[in-house]
Amino acid sequence: MICRSSSSTTFTCCFQRFDPLHRFTHISIPISLTKPSSFSTPFLTLFKPSSSSSSLTLTTQPPQARRKFALPATMLHQNPLVSDICALAVSGAIAFSFLRFFEETAKRSLFDQKLNRKLVHVSIGLIFMLCWPLYSSDGWGPILASLIPGINIIRMLVIGLGIYKDEATVKSMSRFGDYRELLKGPLYYAATITLASIIYWRTSPISIAAICNLCAGDGLADIVGRRFGDKKIPYNRNKSYAGSIAMAAAGFLTSVGYMSYFSWFGYMEGSLKLVLGFLVVSVVTALVESLPISTELDDNLTVPLTSILVGTVIF
Repeated sequence: MICRSSSSTTFTCCFQRFDPLHRFTHISIPISLTKPSSFSTPFLTLFKPSSSSSSLTLTTQPPQARRKFALPATMLHQNPLVSDICALAVSGAIAFSFLRFFEETAKRSLFDQKLNRKLVHVSIGLIFMLCWPLYSSDGWGPILASLIPGINIIRMLVIGLGIYKDEATVKSMSRFGDYRELLKGPLYYAATITLASIIYWRTSPISIAAICNLCAGDGLADIVGRRFGDKKIPYNRNKSYAGSIAMAAAGFLTSVGYMSYFSWFGYMEGSLKLVLGFLVVSVVTALVESLPISTELDDNLTVPLTSILVGTVIF
């Protein structure tokens, strides 16, 4: 391709095409270059010429606008509502398949009961959040997505109140096999993810911080603390330095990972400021989780509340 400038904003480009019959075809097309004044960082986008014109127009757009154009409004169907219903079915099937899997592992005693419970704790919320890009940008997206953890709220209430018996669920989610435990930690867990979906959704770093510190941070704190937590924290002998460090590190790294994940889809802009913000939120949340009051109440309540409060101030 050879371009020659005919003015400051117009170029004539000659394209040379080689076809299978060893013949060359020369096409000369005038191209106009325009730069909207509202953009400070240009990015060229090529528009296809109309049938009545042989000119191409190059307009400048910032990288963020380019990502928005590249991102489809819906992923599973042209109609946003139908697409969100399909996304609900897909993400619901994935989430409940994992729940069913861990119920079976608990029933067959493949893992220690406490480890099995923490594997559920770590995985379900993060897997559910991976499905968020399936939903459209329509207003129904977060509402329909929240139905999945919302159904779990109903399950925890029904089983925890003794209305319905489900030994597999109780065994996979409780510490001591008491069905009434589901009215505390597991209920707070489902409520946190439900509210994060409805209120903050995938465009907010607060939802990322709350869910990642609750799932990855708090979950791995218990796993690491039980295995390597010989050195206890002086003001709370139920907590260890290893567990608290693991919580801060896991919450922070997972938050940064999901920031990159949602940035790739164009839902937010990843930046060093956000990374530092996630670090502060994870460290403060780990400190609060190590306090005796967090043990007295419930980690599944204090961890997301701290993440949301600190995140609201920082972000």
